[in-house]
Amino acid sequence: MAARSLRRFGTVLPFGGAPRRGSLYFRGSPCVFSTAAQQRSTGDECGPEDPRDEPKHPLSDCALEHKAIKLEEQVRDLTERYRKALADSENVRRRTQKFVEDAKLFGIQSFCRDLVEVADILEKTAESAAEEAEPSNPNPTLNKIYEGLSLIEAKLQSVFAKHGLQKMNPVGGKYDPYDHEIVCHVPAEGMQPGTIALVTQDGYKLHGRTIRHALVGVAVESQE
Repeated sequence: MAARSLRRFGTVLPFGGAPRRGSLYFRGSPCVFSTAAQQRSTGDECGPEDPRDEPKHPLSDCALEHKAIKLEEQVRDLTERYRKALADSENVRRRTQKFVEDAKLFGIQSFCRDLVEVADILEKTAESAAEEAEPSNPNPTLNKIYEGLSLIEAKLQSVFAKHGLQKMNPVGGKYDPYDHEIVCHVPAEGMQPGTIALVTQDGYKLHGRTIRHALVGVAVESQE
């Protein structure tokens, strides 16, 4: 029945015009119906091109050389920055270490300033006891007091030296404004002008740093 119906409407013809299985040609109309396989084949041929098949353009030698030069400049810049950062960190470490060492050495500086005043009082007391304990005034009690004060003074100076605290002995030396403070001028009798002739108060240094200036009298030329 189906074959008879198709013969009524048209004749089976091939796609190219000659009779071929798979195509239908209707009388009075040029329409041709192709099979599904032919449509798929035609659609694949007319599809978009694969982008991977496009030709690639590699970088030229000049562009590669320019890029290499730029990378070398960046490496040099980063290396210089690293060296500067390393030097800064080393300076900070040294300053911190110096600060810690100074704190250990000079942490007792204010205590030493107070303690040298006690040493001054002890020294003056010993000198007074020495004047009273003269051979013309034999007093065994004063002699014992003087001997005891002398031992205490010597022991105190020994403790000072143990902890880096030293008394200055500037008599006969040159005047130094960082260590000495002038309180008077005296005639230069047998001394060079500008040298220290006497000391009214002893000065002290803690590990080479002056913690109390010596009060001194400087020799000057006598004016006749």
